[in-house]
Amino acid sequence: MQEIGDLMFVWAGDPIAFSIGPVIMRWYGLLFAGGFVLGYFMMYAMFKRAHYKTDDLDKMLVYVFFGTIIGARLGHCLIYEPDFYLAHPLEILKIWKGGLASHGGTIGVVIAFFIFIKTSHKYRFFEIADMIVVPIAMVCTFIRLGNFMNSEILGKPTNSDFGVVFARLGESFPRYPAQLFEAASYFITFVILAVLYFKWKKRPEGMLLGILLFLIYTARFFIEPFKEEQADYSTDMVFNVGQLLSIPFILGSIALMVFLYYRDSNKQHALRTADADADANADIDQAKADTKAQKDQAQ
Repeated sequence: MQEIGDLMFVWAGDPIAFSIGPVIMRWYGLLFAGGFVLGYFMMYAMFKRAHYKTDDLDKMLVYVFFGTIIGARLGHCLIYEPDFYLAHPLEILKIWKGGLASHGGTIGVVIAFFIFIKTSHKYRFFEIADMIVVPIAMVCTFIRLGNFMNSEILGKPTNSDFGVVFARLGESFPRYPAQLFEAASYFITFVILAVLYFKWKKRPEGMLLGILLFLIYTARFFIEPFKEEQADYSTDMVFNVGQLLSIPFILGSIALMVFLYYRDSNKQHALRTADADADANADIDQAKADTKAQKDQAQ
């Protein structure tokens, strides 16, 4: 990246990391796969800490990986370019041409993760969800860095001396580095979730899932106006497609967190009531025993 001003940079990075003969490795693929590998080791450490069998992680990774790819691909094709892909359905399979949508990826991960939990018969959904959200936020960070390396998912022109000039695209004007905005917000989300996971011991189960969805899609909602429209159609509304898709996730995450909070509160209240009843019954039993002992002494 070449600096040409205090707040303007020229980015002409090669999306190809290296090649070995006919095999070409791109930065996007390396960052995507690297994120999953690091996420696997993070989950491994969490499983060990919780005294769970780590053998199940391989199966979980396969579910989550394919859920991410299938959901993200279908999300892009059916949400952002429906006219083209409905007319050419076989093009949906050509993932190497690019086109993944995080909204669809989120739904795909949730469905795949739910299937894994149900077929394993060993874990509770929200319990493991609170673990996997930590590496997910990190993977999202890596993916947006990959988008930057590819000079894709571009921001709008800044019309000022601030921004990034994507020289590889033949441009000479600066744009908002929307990919880096998102990468930074996802990394902050990763740090927050990691701290909460290890420090918030008595949290309601599943609360970290709600926090992930809220932080990720709230960030998306506010960053979207700085990005070029990704859809091949216009909403003719105040909000663009990315913002409209983020709203259900934001509202859903709030509803989820409220539900989990009250469920946990009711559970804790029931436990306190049960403990109080047990203490009361113990006091009654002790009083009866004391009364009997006094009668026996009197006799």
